[in-house]
Amino acid sequence: MGPPSSCFVLQILLLVVNFNLSLPYVLKKCSVRYEENPSADMALDCANRKIENVPKDIPKDAVSLNLNNNWMQKINGGDFSGMSKLRILDLTSNQIAQVDEGSFIDLMFLQTLCMGNNKLNVLMSNMFQGLSNLTVLFLNNNGIQVIHATAFQFLTSLQTLDLGNNRLRQITDIQPILQLPQITMLGLKCNSFTSFETKDLLLNQSSNLQELDISGDSLTIFSISTPVFPYLQKIEISMCFCYKDLQWEIPDKQFLRNISYLYLGRSILSFEGITKVLESLDSLHHLRLEALKMHVYEGLLFTICKIPTLRKLDLFNSHIKNLPVKLALCSQLTALDVRKSDHLRSLNVCDNQLKQVPHDARSLCSLEILNLNYNYILELTCEDFENTTQLRELYLKRNRISQVDYCVFLNLESLKLLDLSFNQLITFENNIFLPQLEILNINHNEIAFLEILDFLGFQSLKQLDLGTTFFDGMTQRSFHKVNKQENNISSRDRIWELKLLENLTIELNPRNLFSSLQTNYSRDIVVFKSMKRYTAICNFFCFPHQLADIHRSMTYLENFTVVNVFTEAPSIDMFWFNPDLKSVTFIETDFSEAGPELFLPIPNLHSLELSKCNISSLDFLVKANLTALRFLKLTDNELSVINDTVFKSFPSLTYLDLDNNPFTCNCSNARFIQWVKNNKQTQVVNAHQYKCSSSVDKGESLLLEYDVHLCWDDGRFFYFISSTCLVVLTLLTSFIYNFLWWHLTYTFHLFLAYFYDSQRRKKEVLHRFDAFVSYNVHDEGWVYREMLPVLEGQQGWRLCLHHRDFQPGKPIIENITDAIYGSRKTICVISRSYLQSEWCSREIQMASFRLFDEKKDVLVLLFLENIPARHLSPYYRMRKLVKKRTYLSWPQVAQHPEVFWQNVQRALQTGGAVFQCATS
Repeated sequence: MGPPSSCFVLQILLLVVNFNLSLPYVLKKCSVRYEENPSADMALDCANRKIENVPKDIPKDAVSLNLNNNWMQKINGGDFSGMSKLRILDLTSNQIAQVDEGSFIDLMFLQTLCMGNNKLNVLMSNMFQGLSNLTVLFLNNNGIQVIHATAFQFLTSLQTLDLGNNRLRQITDIQPILQLPQITMLGLKCNSFTSFETKDLLLNQSSNLQELDISGDSLTIFSISTPVFPYLQKIEISMCFCYKDLQWEIPDKQFLRNISYLYLGRSILSFEGITKVLESLDSLHHLRLEALKMHVYEGLLFTICKIPTLRKLDLFNSHIKNLPVKLALCSQLTALDVRKSDHLRSLNVCDNQLKQVPHDARSLCSLEILNLNYNYILELTCEDFENTTQLRELYLKRNRISQVDYCVFLNLESLKLLDLSFNQLITFENNIFLPQLEILNINHNEIAFLEILDFLGFQSLKQLDLGTTFFDGMTQRSFHKVNKQENNISSRDRIWELKLLENLTIELNPRNLFSSLQTNYSRDIVVFKSMKRYTAICNFFCFPHQLADIHRSMTYLENFTVVNVFTEAPSIDMFWFNPDLKSVTFIETDFSEAGPELFLPIPNLHSLELSKCNISSLDFLVKANLTALRFLKLTDNELSVINDTVFKSFPSLTYLDLDNNPFTCNCSNARFIQWVKNNKQTQVVNAHQYKCSSSVDKGESLLLEYDVHLCWDDGRFFYFISSTCLVVLTLLTSFIYNFLWWHLTYTFHLFLAYFYDSQRRKKEVLHRFDAFVSYNVHDEGWVYREMLPVLEGQQGWRLCLHHRDFQPGKPIIENITDAIYGSRKTICVISRSYLQSEWCSREIQMASFRLFDEKKDVLVLLFLENIPARHLSPYYRMRKLVKKRTYLSWPQVAQHPEVFWQNVQRALQTGGAVFQCATS
């Protein structure tokens, strides 16, 4: 069992869980993990944020949630409400002392829950309600003293439970756990058990437990005297801090018949006790002995070598200075192959005090894996590996090796992995020949000079990680020839190819300025057509031309990373020969004068990082045609003001990191702040932690806390709205005056007439006049000469004339209204002059409304002239009246005026009946 204090399962799964594009991306205290596959599920990282409560803005469709290492003290009932899709929840390293009942009730599909390193003392009965699909539960390092009898009743699918480093005292406390139907692994390391005796467990049936860790300083008795663990395969027993003897009581060896893994550490048993235990195990496959004295190891080898089923032996923390010769007698040991074998296949002696390759290892002819990391080896001799011809993996990391002769690996033709990193190598022999080598790491050494031609002896190489002071790449001119396939390459140009190399990492570590070293303009050219990933790192001062051209032959390159290699933005032709690039990273490169042309040859770019690149504006990326870009990291630059329209150039962008830029908190960033908060596609990582370098107030403030409403209330917006309204009002007024003036006037008059008539009806006012005469001043002579003598003199009608009966000083429109509604009838004397008169038009409009309103004959039309219908077209109201009503024509009866006036008299005499006078 791995270290119980770490949620290892969670950490592995978090690396492969992705996110969904439909979430609200501006999370105040969390970020969504970016992965290459945007269609996968969403994983949230809220670790190390000083969070005191579960954030409320966590998307409900999250599948993985990491709240590790925060300040939470309590889990409340609704903290995870609606998060039914959650599969992994990490609450490790908080200060949680209480969990409300039903807090996890909505997490019906949760599979892994990590709550280690908290302050839980009691596990209540309904604490885990709803977790019916939980398979892994970590509760280590809490101080748990009491477990309610029904605390685990809902965990019907639980397989792994870690209760290590708590304060449990009674073995009966774990009885409900052993009754779980699916439980296979139980960790009880470093509790306060004084004994572990199965006779104290009152189980109705045997447990399905397969792995048990019962290590502890208080433990004095380990006894399995009843058949409660028929499937137990793995036992770990050790002291946590102290050293004491343990009483091991297994009366029937059949109770341990399935034990295949045994870990005994810190001298819990005497030499005789360990021997007795080992002799009682018939199925032991893997034995781990830790922190035992060397002479105890040597004494136990005789017993160990007699175990026929043993295949792997771990001797941890033994500080071996040399391997015991007797180890070679354990012919059954093999780490990778359970078939019958005559010799050891895997040997791990890392982190000891070896000063040379163990002499005994030379006799292990079938050895395939040898791990010598973290020792004190000073020298490799030609005899060290002369017999280990089957060796496939050789680890020599962090030793003190200063030289490697070609003869050291002369017989290792099957070697596929060689790690010589973190040593003291000064040179690397270019005549070493390892035809099967796939992975080579010689980084972090003292090698002064390397060139790519040094590695032509490794034709199967797939991954190369090297470090040197000066690296000689090929010239641009030569690579240009190879890529363009020019025909003028002379016979002196030798072209080599590392056909399988896919991953190349070059780290330059110059400690002096090698001004005397210049690029070697050799005619030898090496091409890398299979290269997928290229990384170049320059520490201190470097010559840019060393690494400038080596990538040009990498036709299928997908990942390009350079750190402190270029002092300024590279030339625009840098990626002309790498059209398949998907990820580009520049760190510590001056992009202050960069243009978009650099990125135009790589339209399929998905990920771009430009950190510490002195960028103050993003305008150069607008025209870079990065339509496929999903990941953009621009941390540690000089961005103070950002135009939100820049991101319209990246329609696929889902992840944006702008941390540690000197943002200005004023209205110049207002639209960017709104974009960060409102957009639903691009996650601006940790945006709520972006600090302002300058703001209107003197104290420290955060970018997203700036009140953008101030930008709309500073007067400019008000002036804009005011001027806009004024322009619109002017245009509307002009339109109304030119096209709708008479419509509005007519409507107004109709309203006044209606209002006047309504008031008159309420008061039941009698008519003062028999008729109101509406005429034009040009027709006034006819009215006085012909009309008044007959109608007033002969017939006795009371007529209302405007020059005689209108009230002086009163508005004309009111006089007209009073005259029309104060008379029983309205007589309109119509002529061409009448039709052109404004006031006459208003009078007939008012009279028309009264006619339509009262549905009575109140209107008499007298035509003084013969006016054809076509001439009435501009006067649409008059034309409508003429078409619908009978009128009197003076010209037609000029020879018989008495008939005309009789018709007028009849029209005035008709009370409320509709007038039907025929035309004379």
